[in-house]
Amino acid sequence: MSTQQAIEHKLTSAFDSQHLMVENESHKHNVPPNSETHFKVTLVSPEFEGQGKVKRHQAIYKILADEMSGGVHALALHVYSPQEWEASGQAAPDSPNCMGGSKNDPAFASGGGQ
Repeated sequence: MSTQQAIEHKLTSAFDSQHLMVENESHKHNVPPNSETHFKVTLVSPEFEGQGKVKRHQAIYKILADEMSGGVHALALHVYSPQEWEASGQAAPDSPNCMGGSKNDPAFASGGGQ
């Protein structure tokens, strides 16, 4: 099972989702082809009603702990209650473009980075 499929399966099992989209955005970053390191998750669930963003994100990170401790480097979370999803126009914001990672950071290029 791919990392993307594992994320989709775990979130589908954990939440009563009205909408779930997991997008592999690794190709937009400085990683090898076919990587599964950067994901965007859009999840709509009535379980998020009355919860703040931090609680919502904590719930998702708890479910995806294995993926986050493994190969997943970044997870953009867009989590909504059904009412918030309707108000958003049923669209999550686009992810920003990659800034190039360490190869464009002078501290890393000179050997001074981590």
